[in-house]
Amino acid sequence: MPLFKKSKQTKSKPDRSQQNHQTNQMPSPSPLSDRLDQNLHKLREQTGNSRDIIIRTLQHSFGSDHTIAVIYIDGLVNTLTINNSIMQSLTPKDYHEKLHTSDPTEILSMIKNRFLSIGSISDLNDLGQLISAVLEGNTVILIDGSCHGIMASSTGGEERGVEEPQSQTVVRGPKEGFTENIRTNTALIRRKIKSPNLWIVDRKIGRVTQTHVSVMYLHGIANDKVVQEILNRLDRIDTDSILESGYIEEFIQDNTFTPFPTITNTERPDAIAGAILEGKVAILVDGTPFALLAPITIFKLFQSSEDYYQKFDIATFLRLLRIISFVVSMLLPSLYIAISTFHQEMLPTTLLISLAAQREGIPFPAVVEALAMEITFEVLREAGVRMPRAMGSAISIVGALVLGQAAVQAGLVSAAMVIIVAFTAIASFVAPSVSISNSARLLRFGFMILAATLGLFGIMAGLIAMLIHLCGLRSFGLPYLAPFAPFIPSDQKDVLVRVPWWAMLARPTLISQNNRKRQKMSPRPSPTEDRK
Repeated sequence: MPLFKKSKQTKSKPDRSQQNHQTNQMPSPSPLSDRLDQNLHKLREQTGNSRDIIIRTLQHSFGSDHTIAVIYIDGLVNTLTINNSIMQSLTPKDYHEKLHTSDPTEILSMIKNRFLSIGSISDLNDLGQLISAVLEGNTVILIDGSCHGIMASSTGGEERGVEEPQSQTVVRGPKEGFTENIRTNTALIRRKIKSPNLWIVDRKIGRVTQTHVSVMYLHGIANDKVVQEILNRLDRIDTDSILESGYIEEFIQDNTFTPFPTITNTERPDAIAGAILEGKVAILVDGTPFALLAPITIFKLFQSSEDYYQKFDIATFLRLLRIISFVVSMLLPSLYIAISTFHQEMLPTTLLISLAAQREGIPFPAVVEALAMEITFEVLREAGVRMPRAMGSAISIVGALVLGQAAVQAGLVSAAMVIIVAFTAIASFVAPSVSISNSARLLRFGFMILAATLGLFGIMAGLIAMLIHLCGLRSFGLPYLAPFAPFIPSDQKDVLVRVPWWAMLARPTLISQNNRKRQKMSPRPSPTEDRK
């Protein structure tokens, strides 16, 4: 901290004032004037006279001339709402018959209470409130002679519709995914949880972007201390911009220096709804379809929404398959390096002779082979992601096949190494969470170096160090390896295995401490007696 304070004090006064002007774009509180021209002048001055800010003035006679200004931003509002619910309400033919006062404040009140046919309306009396309302897509109505204004909800504009998620597809289950509109996302969750106890706490984060962030949880089920801790960490964020939920994730996570995610993300409303029903807390950020979920354990990252839509035995098999695939994607290249370099006696004689024949003429040791092939595949995978969708998959598949075959024929790598790298890559795609898959990709290179240095002993040392690290991780106070460390017998029904729904009577112990009872004792299904 002294280092940061010292660097801050070395700045000159002009630089500090310029920085404050750049970061604090939202205007300071300034009461509205009763002169409309002054208010409009301040608005144009604060916004740089931007051409997308539309100011429509209307002239009416209520004993004396009164000018009404309608202010909104083109592209952020619903044009039909502006025309049908606001403009038509402000220009009736018999306006002079309906209004029997010339006081601008009373006229504004009557417009709000009698004429505007729109759902959400509120008052404002501050220039900062006016600018914030307009920037959020609302419409502001001012009248000459009054120091008050009306804010009418007219948010709209072009936006992406609800579509199937691209990153977490399922065979069985809902096909809807989050969008970039935070209110659409909260509505998708409320459609699934129709409970008054589903509470939403809103925050605005980012001095410049003023990004809306919503915290959703079930009151009475979620741990109140966890909810308060999440809100406290959000309140401590002091930055100028929040453009995606990844910003929030890095600001509030427990441990930054770890390859394992302590907060997961998803674009599936059903996954968020299921987690909220367990007592977890969801964090939704405006402008991104990816919602955050906390607290979590490492086993949550291997669970898919589809596990709960199909039979328990199939779900259990798939969960175990994902965990095995994660271990394979992390350790298979390092095991090959260790065994082929230090522990050839562990291989059957026939296999050892076959591998030795394949490696005859290869100029590089096994570790160089593996590193070169892994880096090449990572380059191909990244190229496939960044290139246009129509070309990306073709580049990845054709590039891997062509380069692998060419490398084997040129005698640069062995055929066995190509098989190892290919199977490792396939196994890395099995995990439903991209975050845990990326963790395996990162750890894979560390284990390869340990295997090339110490063989199987290096791999075991790395696994022990990783296990110690996992035992020390927390996600908002929740142990990362729960319910195995600490071991909780009652929570084993939905971790590695999933028991039938009628047997899952309680929620996780450490997550939903307020109300653990999920359902009453359900009778086990059995065939009905034959009727005579």
